[in-house]
Amino acid sequence: MPKFDYNDIVKVRSQADPKLRRDRACIVGIFTDRPGPYFEKFPTGIVYTVEFEDGTSDEIHEDDLELD
Repeated sequence: MPKFDYNDIVKVRSQADPKLRRDRACIVGIFTDRPGPYFEKFPTGIVYTVEFEDGTSDEIHEDDLELD
């Protein structure tokens, strides 16, 4: 069961990899299944596509996000 839903406003947790952005973002995709080898780089669990305020997006594991 996903912790976040579409359109939730989140931010990247401070404990996350420093390469990840830490500004606000909106959940725009939820991957509960792994649809290809790209997702093998993430730990087991749910991965989200988030869109940042500047319009860029990235996939981030659920453990690296928190509600804003």
